[in-house]
Amino acid sequence: MLPLAPEGYPFVIAPALAGLLAWLFGYAPVAVVLWLLGIFCIAFFRDPARSSDASGDAVLSPADGKVLKLVPSPAEFAAIGLPQQVSIFMSPANVHVNRAPISGTVTRAAYKAGSKFPAYRDKASELNEHSVVVIEGKAGKVGYKQIAGAVARRVVCDLAEGEKVERGQRVGLIKFGSRVDVFLPAGAVIAVTAGERTRAGVTVVARLPVEGRQ
Repeated sequence: MLPLAPEGYPFVIAPALAGLLAWLFGYAPVAVVLWLLGIFCIAFFRDPARSSDASGDAVLSPADGKVLKLVPSPAEFAAIGLPQQVSIFMSPANVHVNRAPISGTVTRAAYKAGSKFPAYRDKASELNEHSVVVIEGKAGKVGYKQIAGAVARRVVCDLAEGEKVERGQRVGLIKFGSRVDVFLPAGAVIAVTAGERTRAGVTVVARLPVEGRQ
């Protein structure tokens, strides 16, 4: 059976049961539509196992998707030593489970309600519903922001401040289309380019500075 994120079960079970009732009462076309909706939700909430053998200085992508841009971070993140930003756009066809980019301790985990602008627009980062997480690891600090889009209706962040996380660990998801911004320290070497595809918990998006490395 396809691994499914727990958040997806209501979205799968509800149309399946409603479709069964529609079929029993003679509404076959309605039943088929509902079952197709359930199948779509199974695909959307899939949660495949992921692993990586990348070196300890590697920052892994927190999201499946396409790299939108590599830009300087907003002042809020630059002020805490994370001046580089990598934005990843997640289409409805992507796996929407998010994973920790590094191992360490969560020093910030905050949620903010907001609007529903398309996730690829610049203002979505500040105005849309989002959560911000900052993780302090042995090799440095990394932050990321889960941003809901025009279709996405809910950001789910499973982390709390003070919690220990392992790189690649499942840390939440965004329901139905979204974007994740990754914030990196000045010395980090970005390893992806605009337009490149990423896989959460697998793709190396950057390497943190290591003492003695040129």
